[in-house]
Amino acid sequence: MSRYHGKSGIVYMGAATAAEAVAITLASWELDMSSDRAEVTSFGDLNKQYVQGLKDIKGTLSGFWDSASDALYDAMGSTNGVKMYLYPSSAAPTKYWYGYAFTDFKITTPVGGPVEISGGFGAAGDWGQY
Repeated sequence: MSRYHGKSGIVYMGAATAAEAVAITLASWELDMSSDRAEVTSFGDLNKQYVQGLKDIKGTLSGFWDSASDALYDAMGSTNGVKMYLYPSSAAPTKYWYGYAFTDFKITTPVGGPVEISGGFGAAGDWGQY
């Protein structure tokens, strides 16, 4: 079993649907693959029971604004989704999640801190894991 520090995580993203995915500068990413669950508890059951539906693939991205890169902002404009690859660590290059995603963009400029960017994403097609 290997464990890794998050300092070497990587996000690759295209700026448009057909664009080649390139590494973008971020400080954090989160992938949420929670599944839909519907309660099916019946009379006589000893506890609540559920059936499981589809995964709801979504997540968040955040980092510090880099005036030389508009990758996250550009990706937001795609109407068909963009290629996205999420690597927990560059030290484990064969382990990553991938798929097409719709993205959001947010920029925050506080008077007492660095300019930050963030955004959310949701699946625009099937996702997989290597």
